[in-house]
Amino acid sequence: MENYKEILEKYAAADLDRMTDDEYKELKEAEFADMKFMADSIAESDVPEVMYRIGRPITDLKMMMESGADTYGWDKVLYHQIMPGDDHFTEFSYGQVRDDVRALGTAMMKLGLKGAHIGIIGSNCYEWAETYFAVTGGLGVAVPLDKELSAEELTNLVNMGDIKAVICCQDKYYDIFREIKAQKNCLDIVIGVNRKEHEDPKKGLYSWNLLREEGRKLIEEGDRSYLDARVRASDMAAIVFTSGTTGVSKGVMLSHRNLCSDVLIAQSYLEVCPSDIFFSVLPIHHTYECTCTMIEGIFMGASMAFCRGLKYITKDMQMVHPTFLLAVPLIYEKFYNTIQKTLKKQGQDKLVNTLFAANRYTSKLGLNIARPIAKKIMAQFGGNIDMFIAGGARVDPKVLAFFRSMGIPCLQGYGLTETSPMVALNPDQWKYMRNESAGKIFQFTECKIVDRDEDGNGEICFRGPQVMMGYYKNPEATAECMEDGWFHTGDVGYVDKDGYVYITGRRKNVIIAANGKNVFPEELEEKIARSPYVEECMVWAVEDKDDDLDRGIYVTLRPDMENVKETLGDRANDEGAVKALISSEVDKLNAHWPDWKRVKHIVIKKSEFNKTTGMKIRRFVEENKLAD
Repeated sequence: MENYKEILEKYAAADLDRMTDDEYKELKEAEFADMKFMADSIAESDVPEVMYRIGRPITDLKMMMESGADTYGWDKVLYHQIMPGDDHFTEFSYGQVRDDVRALGTAMMKLGLKGAHIGIIGSNCYEWAETYFAVTGGLGVAVPLDKELSAEELTNLVNMGDIKAVICCQDKYYDIFREIKAQKNCLDIVIGVNRKEHEDPKKGLYSWNLLREEGRKLIEEGDRSYLDARVRASDMAAIVFTSGTTGVSKGVMLSHRNLCSDVLIAQSYLEVCPSDIFFSVLPIHHTYECTCTMIEGIFMGASMAFCRGLKYITKDMQMVHPTFLLAVPLIYEKFYNTIQKTLKKQGQDKLVNTLFAANRYTSKLGLNIARPIAKKIMAQFGGNIDMFIAGGARVDPKVLAFFRSMGIPCLQGYGLTETSPMVALNPDQWKYMRNESAGKIFQFTECKIVDRDEDGNGEICFRGPQVMMGYYKNPEATAECMEDGWFHTGDVGYVDKDGYVYITGRRKNVIIAANGKNVFPEELEEKIARSPYVEECMVWAVEDKDDDLDRGIYVTLRPDMENVKETLGDRANDEGAVKALISSEVDKLNAHWPDWKRVKHIVIKKSEFNKTTGMKIRRFVEENKLAD
């Protein structure tokens, strides 16, 4: 369809329910032509990093869910989950999930939720995923909610997001939202996944499972209100509230086209097959997990296994044998440190690390000399892992190199909630991976660097089909970061000649030294955290003290006490000795940095840092700066 852009513009503001069947058909054909253009361009690309060219054109999330069973097979497993009281994974097929989604959507349509903003809260589970696709499949707008928030914070999000109904995947959230509903706000309906019966339909208190069965009966009786519901690619699919380390939450509006184009483009750098099993461990309300695991997996016909929680990672992986894991650097660094400590206890650390270092070169010749040892190590992760993907923060290059030296691609990607989230990814072929880079910028995605400093670092900006619609009911915040379609990320860095992006730090976090130079705390933190005696750390500064002795750059850190005890022995209980040991490590780094960049103060912290649910340390929370 040559004029598809004109048709999309023609129907951009049209009322879907008032369109004739022919008009709606014309719109959907134009949307398909738009996505097919992207898929065809990928297939014909001469960019060397674009190696996978099989992405199917999907216009919206309803089309993706509806076509999954037909494309990949009715009985193809979509979800793996350990049900309450079980010690094994139960499987849910593409066909079964599609029917369940249709039934749930029909029942919620009957409740008058057409066009409503519907919250979803709870631990990662198939009920969460089914609800998300039921809502986005023609019912309304999905609003994923952070299960770690307080009742007061959740009440604020209900009001900010105009949430009319909430689906609660665990009883404790049902109880919280029942109380929130009683406060007489916009919340009308609370649905509990574990409720066996409707508590009180007159008061809007329902059972998820019972509603789904009622929806199934409605479909059998001929109700097509949900099945025939219309979806426009440019319409909002989800509102995702940010949970960054600073500032007030903002509701990021993501369209169907934002999400579908993002997974279409991403698969060109990364091979995903129907035989793959994604292991879901990060909070599913984040776009990283929601898009890159849940949506990408279904888009490519793969399966998804839900982990019961961080303490069950190893056990669950050994049971379900996943092939893909997406996680934040902290998880991979814990994997790495655990492996290194185990090898050291066995007296094999030097031998194994030397072997793995050699394997980086022999593997380029097609000879994997580390395979026998790597196989034993990877057995703890289920034995079938083909890919580790890190995102959400910078990852230590030595961690990437270690897993790659075992023959496992360990990739780093880059994205933000506002970009659906992916804008860059390291391709999965060894020759295209760059340890220091956050990734190769996606096709159809423009990147520019503004306000460069003398080192060439500036704010990173993106424009592309995955960039958000804006912040919900917050035009001021939208205007602050959006200009002519360009999203200003707040991240600082640069792009090399090959289109790989490098992140130096966050603009809001930058420390201005006395000589006016920029100091990016992330850069210092990455190097300090490489010390075997440092578990994690946060760099900050004091610039407004009258006493010069209190000014300068600080680092607050949690020691790795296992390694500290191994070095100090009985003196590990002496705070002075511990601080002296860590100070010597920081001094080694300071020797390589100019005076204005050196860490002048060290604060030892024993307790955990206050973090977001994305496992990022909250920078401007006072308790994170203090000893305890």
